[in-house]
Amino acid sequence: MTELLRPIGDGSVFGAVHLGYVVVQSNRLTDWRRFGVDAIGLHVDELDSNTVRFRLDDRACRFLIRRGSAEDVIALGWQVDDHEAFDRIIARVTARDVPVIEGTPEEAALRGVQRLWRFAGPKGIAQEIFTVPVTTPEPLRMQSSGWVTGEAGLGHVAILSREPETTRGYFHTVFDSRLSDYIDENISGLKMKIRFLRVNERHHSIAIAGLRGVKIDPIRTSVQHINIQSETLDDMLASFQRVTELGFRMQWSVGQHTNDRELSYYCVTPSGFELEVGWNPIVIGPELESTWEPTTYQGISIWGHTTVGETVLDKFAQFRQALRSAGTPEITVPELAGGLIR
Repeated sequence: MTELLRPIGDGSVFGAVHLGYVVVQSNRLTDWRRFGVDAIGLHVDELDSNTVRFRLDDRACRFLIRRGSAEDVIALGWQVDDHEAFDRIIARVTARDVPVIEGTPEEAALRGVQRLWRFAGPKGIAQEIFTVPVTTPEPLRMQSSGWVTGEAGLGHVAILSREPETTRGYFHTVFDSRLSDYIDENISGLKMKIRFLRVNERHHSIAIAGLRGVKIDPIRTSVQHINIQSETLDDMLASFQRVTELGFRMQWSVGQHTNDRELSYYCVTPSGFELEVGWNPIVIGPELESTWEPTTYQGISIWGHTTVGETVLDKFAQFRQALRSAGTPEITVPELAGGLIR
């Protein structure tokens, strides 16, 4: 990551952190393979009967799908550029008595990294950090012409939280995230505020949504969606057509967001959380970074992003999930939610 994005001498790791990979546990590996390869257009490597990996670039792994019953994202992997930033993150976590565990060599190999360290994250999603990814010279075999990763990382993760300020505090404490902007949205009469956090030049690597005045969560999965970014508009639209033709559920039609101006659509993965495939969002490079001020936008989209095929049964299922969630405390890591150690 360019040093221009990293403050000098203030102990910040901003600009040195990038979303590297996503780990999913699922028993629907056949569906995941068809979804990733035939619909989205990713490169696939089937390591064994229990493991599917997807590539988007020269990294050995960007999505790891391991057999298991969760049907959910269970870990996020974050690349840290240098040992100084890595040590700073580890010190912040351990100073607050949150255990840090080194991953096994097998876990590291599956994720396409040399070594990794793991600690607890919001909503039970393990946060894993590493410094050296494994790359491969093997040519990509995929329908897409390419994906935007590099300095901006893999994409972003969106979380619906009943404790949004605590979750925001976590990523500020651990990664020095910065607030890009807010979106206020009305959904079925409920007011939702979404906080968009950046850790590098990508407009946001983390989005945190919360319902104002109501601590409910209508989503079964720990993440609402994962985002990846197409290199071209043609690639994004072609994958939209394939998803539709192959019968995978489309959640939100093509539209454009108000804040980062990304064109995108949302479809439902075999595990139930959504995948956003986007194109051409704003990049907050060094010039914009120096003058950026958070703004509150009214509504998620300038145009499009209309719901597709949602039924009364879907609404009822969300209502039942919300009722269940109200009686169960959300998993947080309060030790890491309250400011920085300098």
